[in-house]
Amino acid sequence: LFGSTVRTPAFDVEVPVVAHHLADPEKGSGIAMICTFGDLTDVTWWRELQLPTRPIIGWDGRVLRETPAWIESDAAQGFYERIAGATAHTAKERMVEILNETGHIEGEPKPIKHPVKFFEKGDKPLEIVTTRQWYITNGGREPELREQLLARGRELVWHPDHMKVRYENWVEGLNGDWLISRQRFFGVPLPVWYRLDSDGNPDYDSPIIPTEDQLPIDPSSDAPAGFTEDQRGKPNGFMGDPDVMDTWATSSLSPQIAGGWERDPDLWSRVYPMDVRPQAHEIIRTWLFSSVVRAHLEDDCLPWTNAAISGWILDPDRKKMSKSKGNVVTPMGLLDEYSSDAVRYWAASGRPGTDTAFDIGQMKIGRRLAIKVLNASKFVLSMGVVDDPSAITNPLDLSMLAALSDVVQQATASFEDYNYARALELAETFFWTFTDDYVELVKERAYGGQGEEAANSAKAALVLALSIQLRLFAPFLPFTTEEVWSWMHDGDSSIHRSEWPSLEELALATNGNGRLLDITGQALSGVRKAKSDAKASMKAEVAEATVEGTPADIELLTHARADLAAAGTIAELILVPAADDAPLSVRATLAPSS
Repeated sequence: LFGSTVRTPAFDVEVPVVAHHLADPEKGSGIAMICTFGDLTDVTWWRELQLPTRPIIGWDGRVLRETPAWIESDAAQGFYERIAGATAHTAKERMVEILNETGHIEGEPKPIKHPVKFFEKGDKPLEIVTTRQWYITNGGREPELREQLLARGRELVWHPDHMKVRYENWVEGLNGDWLISRQRFFGVPLPVWYRLDSDGNPDYDSPIIPTEDQLPIDPSSDAPAGFTEDQRGKPNGFMGDPDVMDTWATSSLSPQIAGGWERDPDLWSRVYPMDVRPQAHEIIRTWLFSSVVRAHLEDDCLPWTNAAISGWILDPDRKKMSKSKGNVVTPMGLLDEYSSDAVRYWAASGRPGTDTAFDIGQMKIGRRLAIKVLNASKFVLSMGVVDDPSAITNPLDLSMLAALSDVVQQATASFEDYNYARALELAETFFWTFTDDYVELVKERAYGGQGEEAANSAKAALVLALSIQLRLFAPFLPFTTEEVWSWMHDGDSSIHRSEWPSLEELALATNGNGRLLDITGQALSGVRKAKSDAKASMKAEVAEATVEGTPADIELLTHARADLAAAGTIAELILVPAADDAPLSVRATLAPSS
């Protein structure tokens, strides 16, 4: 029967026979009768199958008293008059009588049980009624517009990229337009009025629309042109649209409102379309999509080029924090106890698009890092500032800057990809190598133990590396880095107005080999381990230390021999080439304690 039409019993209305997977073949004849609307399944069918709307239940919960135009024959109209004005329950009983009279019932009617919806605290089933609502087209009913909005999603640069799938799944699953009106007391009103006829009934087909220069207006308090306030609600007068817009209908205009749309043409021309929308993943289908819809329909463009998608904050049990669950932790106490930088460090550790657990332990790590930045900066600056990169000639100093150059390159690429967590990880990993290994290795030289030229090389490298690392950390530890920056610069200079580190600042690093700092640090760690195993002080003297490694590594290590011996307090340092695949190893003999 699919594709044909049949006529309904009693009312003799022609209806199409269509296929839909929600029809239950095990129930009755296996053919579902769709009415608009009996239950929520009918709503689904009506929407997906694009059926005409034929309501018969009014707002009073009774069958409409006026016979619908699509009931044509005299007999059918007579049947309708028998149910007109009746409640749904009474109309059901009368329909059984009518169908008995017309011979359309087989057997005796019997009660059934099936799930129905009830309104809150109610004892009667819900009846679905039709209302006038405002919509914005969003592709749910227009395939061409749907494809255009899918294309917009592909045009947008997503961070991370896989979040684009959520947008596409939402757009492809739409089966209706975007309902934007709400029947609430508070909200942004729909800026429309209606004329009232001589009986006081509104003429919805000819709304009174304000001109663009009249906006914004509130139809509940403003009168339309040609009317006065005393005509409100009177026959031959006017009424304002009583509805307000839903949340997303207004917040979807966030870029327009912030950019001075219709308010500041100069600002608008300079900032729109914008660069980035930062938001969480669960409102891709609402805030992000609705913003794209508005910009597409209004300006035929995206509202911004990039979408930076964050995750949720989870409680320690990995549940989303929300006020309704009572598991929200407010930040004020955390800021006081651990510092703003420490809380920011924790937040920045969450990768884009990934949910992040609330973790005080991570804040403690951030606080420790901030304190270390302060202390390390004081130490570097206490040695005396040599602000002359050309003074940097020592191979170990150049090696450190070569490694830092790689960090700057990778951190910059991470930021350009909106992966701030990776940029923080890179900066932090290098910083601990810088403080734990490099600073300890060059300390004796910076104090002048190997001559003025060698000291100046170390001091200049330390200051340059500190300046660059402070700027790498500035987005994550803004207060700590600003404080240290003030120690290094006079006047109103701020680190947050300074240039992001560039490879040009580290051009001389091309003369360095990053491997040198790595293997020298490994060798120093080996010496420290020997002292630790002997339960000796890190300042304890080493009578003899032997470092074995590949010929290439041992050759490289000769360039940092003096720094390694000084940092490890080594009396005799022996470098031994081994096999080409030999790992670096250290043997150390401590000097007898006095």
